[in-house]
Amino acid sequence: MSEAQQNRIDRRFAQLRADGRKGLVTYIVAGDGGLENTVPLMHQLVASGSDLIELGVPFSDPMAEGPVIQKGHERALEHKASLRKCLEMVAEFRRRDADTPVILMGYANPIEKMGAEPFADAALEAGVDGALTVDLPAEEAGPLNELLRARNLRNIFLLTPTTSDARVDAITQLASGFVYYVSLKGVTGAGNLDPQSVSDNLARIRRHTDLPLCVGFGIKDGASAKAVSADGDGAVVGSVLVAAIGEAASAEAAREGVATIVSEIRTALDS
Repeated sequence: MSEAQQNRIDRRFAQLRADGRKGLVTYIVAGDGGLENTVPLMHQLVASGSDLIELGVPFSDPMAEGPVIQKGHERALEHKASLRKCLEMVAEFRRRDADTPVILMGYANPIEKMGAEPFADAALEAGVDGALTVDLPAEEAGPLNELLRARNLRNIFLLTPTTSDARVDAITQLASGFVYYVSLKGVTGAGNLDPQSVSDNLARIRRHTDLPLCVGFGIKDGASAKAVSADGDGAVVGSVLVAAIGEAASAEAAREGVATIVSEIRTALDS
């Protein structure tokens, strides 16, 4: 792939591989903690060691999410967060940060409400690099995939321990940017991580794709991030950050909380 065909996600993973480092992907819900506090939180994530940001698009029925992130979505919706406001936040973030990849992680309903083509145009204009649409199955993803691809945006897909080889092959044919491997059977924030199972499944997925593989769900600290990313390209951390934001007494305390968590995980991944 030529430099011109790459986007920020591609460039970031190429640089991480060149440096022999694992990627740290951090997730927060847009508007959680207040609309005006999301962009400062994004900058704090980067300053503390995040390589890519997944910005959660608030939705009333966030399937696959555990109670911690569900509450984050509820708090964000109380602050009147929306897909359009998410795009405005990314545009604001880009005024200071032209390099950190930002992925919108959300659900099909808000995209369908806006319209897939207007969404793709608005995402490009705002400075978004990719989308992960949790409830959009591969069989229905073709039209959005083409719209994103035409704008040099990446479409991130989830794979799970129960995804069959045939389905891994079908999904990785559509995927770009990286593949998000769900490390366990359950919802975000669940426990019972099994690093050996993660290793075995990553090896299985590698037979189908050269894309970077990032592991998420159940990663709470540096030790778990380091364990699951040993055979992958990075770790995705979300629930523990959303919990810190929800428990914080102020915007400053929220930034300090996520900074502490991200810095510890970054140190562990680099050790």
